Amino acid sequence: MASKEKGQTVDLAALSVQQLSQVKKQLDEELEHLTNSFNKLRAAQNKFRECLQSIKGGVSASVIGKPILVPLTTSLYVPGTIADSENVIVDVGTGYYIEKSTTDALKFYNSKIDELGANLKDLESIVQGKSNNLRIVEDGQLGFFHEYF
Repeated sequence: MASKEKGQTVDLAALSVQQLSQVKKQLDEELEHLTNSFNKLRAAQNKFRECLQSIKGGVSASVIGKPILVPLTTSLYVPGTIADSENVIVDVGTGYYIEKSTTDALKFYNSKIDELGANLKDLESIVQGKSNNLRIVEDGQLGFFHEYF
């Protein structure tokens, strides 16, 4: 059975220099991973904001029939024209695309932005906690150094 992990309290004064170094290394790695995840979530949120702006600013009856560049990948675009200003194709992830009305697409992207915002807020508090733990360990190492050397 899976169990939810809980934080452990460790008496830093009882740890050797090597153990403190190992704890510091683990916290550094966790903090780096969490920071990378935070940055990726922020980038995804910005991508959804760009999609919102594209729909709001680029899809209207006045642009029907006008030439556009359609992105196939991040670096490959093909020429096309807008044939329908009421519906758009939405990337819902993992290579799946669905047709939605512009109103539904805006709702979809707003909900994604809000969901990522909540995840970012949660992750930010975790990163702050890990940063505080890292500072405590570093202070413990410094105290150990002053005490014995």
